[in-house]
Amino acid sequence: MTLTQFLLILKARWWVALLALALTVLTTLGVSLYLPKQYTASAAVVVDVRSPDAITGIALGGNVNASYMATQVDIINSDRVARTVVQQLRMDQSPAIRADWQEATRGQMPLVDWLAPLLRRNLEVRPSRESNVISIQYTGADPAFAAAVANAFANAYIAVNLDLRVAPARQFAAFFEEQTQAARVRLEGAQKTLSDYLRESGMTSADQRLDVETARLNEISSQLTTIQGLTTDSGSKRQSGQADTLVEVISNPLINNLKADVARTEAKLQEASIHQGPNHPTTQRLQQELATFKAQLDAETRQVISSVNTSYQVGRQREQQLQAALAAQRSRVLQLNQQRDEVLVLQREVDAAQRAFDAVSARATQTNVESQANQTNVSLLTAAVAPLDHSKPKVFLNLLVSVFLGTLLGVGLALVLELIDRRVRSAEDLTETLGLPLLATIAQAKVRA
Repeated sequence: MTLTQFLLILKARWWVALLALALTVLTTLGVSLYLPKQYTASAAVVVDVRSPDAITGIALGGNVNASYMATQVDIINSDRVARTVVQQLRMDQSPAIRADWQEATRGQMPLVDWLAPLLRRNLEVRPSRESNVISIQYTGADPAFAAAVANAFANAYIAVNLDLRVAPARQFAAFFEEQTQAARVRLEGAQKTLSDYLRESGMTSADQRLDVETARLNEISSQLTTIQGLTTDSGSKRQSGQADTLVEVISNPLINNLKADVARTEAKLQEASIHQGPNHPTTQRLQQELATFKAQLDAETRQVISSVNTSYQVGRQREQQLQAALAAQRSRVLQLNQQRDEVLVLQREVDAAQRAFDAVSARATQTNVESQANQTNVSLLTAAVAPLDHSKPKVFLNLLVSVFLGTLLGVGLALVLELIDRRVRSAEDLTETLGLPLLATIAQAKVRA
């Protein structure tokens, strides 16, 4: 079909197209006027994604802005927010709503769960493309009710958003509170174990006591070394058997005086024996004096040797005592070392338990503060007010659409009628219909009045 044929068909059946257009426009106008008026109230909230989070201190990057805003839109459209709106507006306490709910569900479904999807049907959430503002629109037959629901959705979204941010902190706070109690029990147990061990072992300051005992051990060892040296020297003098070579004998002044007296008396005796004879009284007196000096010398020498033996015996006894004391002191020091090591192990356990308790306690305090937060990054930008003009139905827009659809319907109806009742309206129609060449055409005569 050519454009000329199409225009000829429209020219011939213009009344059909005009009738279809008129019927469509009139029907649309009647329906638009008959439909109840709907009012749309709009509230706006702003989401701050640039500032650091007040709870976690983490700032969202620009890459997650789009997904974050999409998530916020999904939260507003969720049943949880809708149920919160029902509770805020106390719609579940309305007798009329309860009657409709009873009739629709017969009590087999919770009223709040039944109302939430109904509210979401007339809800429209529109995020802004170039900003962090989200528009919450609600459409209803009552303008005041539409404004109240829009504001309720905005407030419910803020409350749910805060609860979603605080809920993990509350869970962590409860978890860390339990861990804090367990860490406190472990710390108290470790401290009690250390205290009991110190009390049983009688230790107050392990390092200071060990230093004292070590110094005492070193002193006993030094005394033992000295005594061993003296005992060895006394034993050597005792085993030598030569009293004249002993230092004590050589250095004894009394023995030296007696030796001098013996030598002097021997000289006098020898002189008297030569000049006066052995039976002379002087000689006999000198012999008696010499015997007396030698007896005194022997007695003093034996006394010195006896003192050496006594010194040796005393040294041996002292050496044995010091060896026993050294062994006992060494055992004491070893025991103190073992106790000190045990105390250090217990002290490290106490320190580890203290560090664990401090870390868990600090985390518990932080999560507890986070769980009590009442601030969120969402705030109400514009509250909804009752609209004065209705938003639906849009009569002018509906008429424009009806004109377009009526025109299409009229043209289509004219074409359908033409296909049912085909007419020859041009030379092209005759040629196509008969399949014969066209020789000539007769122009239409003009009728003069």
